[in-house]
Amino acid sequence: MRPVGDAEEDDRPRPVSTIGILGAGRVGTALARQALRAGYRVLVAASGEPAAIGLIVEVMASGAVAVHAADAARQADVVVLSVPLRKYATLDPAALAGKVVVDAMNYWPETDGPLPDLEAAPSSSEMVQAFLPGARVVKTLNHIGYHELETHGAPAGAPGRRALAVAGDDEGARAVVGDLVEKLGYDAVDAGPLAAGAALEPGTEIFAGRHDRPALERLLALAAAPATA
Repeated sequence: MRPVGDAEEDDRPRPVSTIGILGAGRVGTALARQALRAGYRVLVAASGEPAAIGLIVEVMASGAVAVHAADAARQADVVVLSVPLRKYATLDPAALAGKVVVDAMNYWPETDGPLPDLEAAPSSSEMVQAFLPGARVVKTLNHIGYHELETHGAPAGAPGRRALAVAGDDEGARAVVGDLVEKLGYDAVDAGPLAAGAALEPGTEIFAGRHDRPALERLLALAAAPATA
């Protein structure tokens, strides 16, 4: 048994206190507001200088702090990607190495255009994970509208509470992000590996509707079931 106070005495993840959001658009600022309500410290960054988004953050997410992307990645316990998917290659893999990273992005062909890397990947989140090999990527928050994020949340145990799926290859990262989802006001449903995130993408029944825990679990099970002839 390790002595009390040993640096390696506890392998459990540290409590999440700071959320970093890369992207200051509608999704990013809505998430910032909801995270602030949940009691988190929130850092918001875009691709340029913090001053360029300072007024947006002050007006749209009062209480959040505009920072450089590198500072958001360094200081945050969880980093949320809410930039257009076509810009995923502008992310810094080194800055996000070792971080729990939430992929809240979706592929929209009409705005993102063709993405050759996506065509070669089983899902968009697996493409992102391949680009960020050192990050612990988790797919969630993509299958709820930014306007719904602030209005559909409910206390734990509320009848019909909306559920959100959480998919990732790192079990510990899924647990961390699941706890975040719960604190934002939603039932977190463990969807298993990152490949399951394909069932959360645009065009799927999960993406298109509002589901409570039993309904979401059923849809995830159907998506995971092998196709029959």
